[in-house]
Amino acid sequence: MKLTPTEDEGSRDNKIRPWLLWCVTAGTVVMLIALLWPKPKRVSTTNAVTSPTTKASGSSDTMESGRSIARRIAKSHARQPGKSAEEIVAEKLQQFSHSRRGVAERIAQRRKEALPPEIAAFFFDAVGKGDWSQIDSRWKELLAYQKNHERPDLLPYLAMVRDTYGTVEQTHEWPAQQLLDYGNAILGSLRPGMVYVGGTDCGRFVPELLSETGDDPHVVITQNALADPTYLDLLSDLYGGQLNGLSTEDSQRAFQDYMADAQKRLQHDVDFPNEPKQVLPGENITMKDGHLEVSGEVAVMAVNEKLLQAMMQKNPDLSFALEESFALRGTYGNAAPLGPLMELNAQNDQTPFTADLAAQSVDYWRSTAQTLLADPEATGSDYALKAYSHDIDATANLLAAHNFTSQAEQAYQLALQVSPSNPEAVTGLAQVLVQTGHPGQAHAMLDIFATEHPDQAKAFEQAKAAIVWTAK
Repeated sequence: MKLTPTEDEGSRDNKIRPWLLWCVTAGTVVMLIALLWPKPKRVSTTNAVTSPTTKASGSSDTMESGRSIARRIAKSHARQPGKSAEEIVAEKLQQFSHSRRGVAERIAQRRKEALPPEIAAFFFDAVGKGDWSQIDSRWKELLAYQKNHERPDLLPYLAMVRDTYGTVEQTHEWPAQQLLDYGNAILGSLRPGMVYVGGTDCGRFVPELLSETGDDPHVVITQNALADPTYLDLLSDLYGGQLNGLSTEDSQRAFQDYMADAQKRLQHDVDFPNEPKQVLPGENITMKDGHLEVSGEVAVMAVNEKLLQAMMQKNPDLSFALEESFALRGTYGNAAPLGPLMELNAQNDQTPFTADLAAQSVDYWRSTAQTLLADPEATGSDYALKAYSHDIDATANLLAAHNFTSQAEQAYQLALQVSPSNPEAVTGLAQVLVQTGHPGQAHAMLDIFATEHPDQAKAFEQAKAAIVWTAK
């Protein structure tokens, strides 16, 4: 059995969700590369947690009020006196890239070799000079080596280089003040000691930049690269002693569990063609010469979800807050809103997900949307608007999963207000309308969207395919 990749890590040729392309980290398929490429000797990432933070689930402040979160976010927005946003971002980027260059040098020392010239050129000739065109060119050259399975000696460095490139790219794409506001909103919602899991490029690299160069750093990881041994090595370099990492065996187990489940669901659809399909839209599962082959982001993210859950199981004393790339619906059951994020495993008998909390979450996003749309710099940045719209949509998905349909409907509408071209938000809203007995409105709204946003046709059809047209 094998899982066929649709793209390489870092590629911008995503064929599934072009609307989210600018923001979703292409590390969703790094798992495939990790499984198929030769694996360098790994530094252990199973260090004991030396100073665990007590998990907040079950405590009185597990589900903070929107007002409490807003106070911490406002505090995190404090600006450095006498410095412009551009100067602050430039200083942080210089500090961050210097740190990552140090990681590259430590990798070379462990391997008892000189820093490969391609890696040195990336840092010294490109990043060191702040030349975006050269940074982008150098990164694409490294990706070409990876895609063609050339130069395996570069593989141990690529996760760290990807980290640097992704951060530089975000500072290139965002208006400086908007970048600071977005990153601080995420970090300000976290309690001390929480692990932050960023999925999109925006949600991963912006908070990572601000966290590492700030006064209250957090462990920042991405669910999309947990199957890559070189990424786990990077986590060990950055957070050794703070986080118990995953092993190669964990990756293989998650892969095998997914493939076994995929084969079972495919067989169900073959044996019972008149029953609802169990293979998901966008989950391309086929049998070829007696072997199971699966491709597409839906499949890869299913494995990533299993790996994230394994990471949480290995760190039971830590709390995790998630920013999604693709919906990880298996994590929704015990999750709850946390400012712009969702806290995983947040619920128990003492801390249920209540309608009041759902309403507070909508109030948070309504206030955020109003502030955002009143800011000319924000409204002038399609990049920023799409980032916020994506995160509002993720909250709406969580609300819908917990049957807070009224609040979910409001959140989907806010996501569309911020970015009207968001296909995930319009199809999510359509699903809520169907569930509340308004399929006619859903069809009409989808028809209007298709007419007004023809450039989103493929992403729209992909998202639309997941709608269940039978009311519960």
